[in-house]
Amino acid sequence: MRPVRAVCALLVLCVMTLSGCGRSDTSDTAAGPAARATPVVIDAGNGKITIPATPKRIVALSPTATEILFAIGAGPQVVAVDDQSNHPANAPKSKLSGFKPNAEAVIGHKPDLVVLASDIGGIVKDLEKVGIPVLLEPSAVKIEDTYDQIADLGRATGHAGAATTLAQGMRQQIEATVKAAPQAGGLTYYHELGESLHSATSKTFIGQVYALFGLRNIADRADERGDGYPQLSPEYLLKADPDLIFLADTKCCGQSADTVAGRTGWDGLAAVKNENVVPLDDDVASRWGPRLVDLVKAVGAAVQKAAARQ
Repeated sequence: MRPVRAVCALLVLCVMTLSGCGRSDTSDTAAGPAARATPVVIDAGNGKITIPATPKRIVALSPTATEILFAIGAGPQVVAVDDQSNHPANAPKSKLSGFKPNAEAVIGHKPDLVVLASDIGGIVKDLEKVGIPVLLEPSAVKIEDTYDQIADLGRATGHAGAATTLAQGMRQQIEATVKAAPQAGGLTYYHELGESLHSATSKTFIGQVYALFGLRNIADRADERGDGYPQLSPEYLLKADPDLIFLADTKCCGQSADTVAGRTGWDGLAAVKNENVVPLDDDVASRWGPRLVDLVKAVGAAVQKAAARQ
């Protein structure tokens, strides 16, 4: 697990490293999680965490963690998820906040495992003081981190086999999508996080997804702070004239190809004129779990369309 890193950005970026070394003596089966005869140790963001037995009451305070847990078959063990966890639909959503977690509220659910993405307010120590195992799984910085986190949660919950299968399937689908798409050949793009023109550079997780296809990020040269999330000026963006525009603010802010075309001066951009404004699902574009495959496919389809119009 790499160190916890602070990520700043507006809107979608309040939550956005992991590797694991724990091992389970048994593997999961179709009937449910494997019962462990010995504790398992996970190398998480908060250190080496011992989970004494297969957890039966999991609280997830991260939408990504929730998606992973359900994807590997640990859904029946989850008793509560944070108020931002909206996928899958049957996840036991609660009033628990992942942004401002309250230890007392979490303890009220009587968890034997808590998974979260950030230690805001020092909740990790508060939970550990009362003997609750906590896995801090910070936001992914590299695509490989996604697979590591899936492995962590698989071992922790008794679903190691399903986690391996999920990660392998994701790798294969992503590789196939990238292989099927033409390399972008110098095509440029702008990834929008909000109407205030905050974006993400190539060094971020989302930036590395675009890099799979050889796309060039117009935000890279504007990252004066070096945090990966610069705010572009309208003048800068219009001058950069990106070939593709990806909107990660469709659900939160109602942005679309039409609203973009209606912005002052934007109707002259190459991406607008060539109909290469791509709406993304905000949630899929800001999480790093199983639906990463969907994001890669959306980008791949956009690249194929843009390349065909060159």
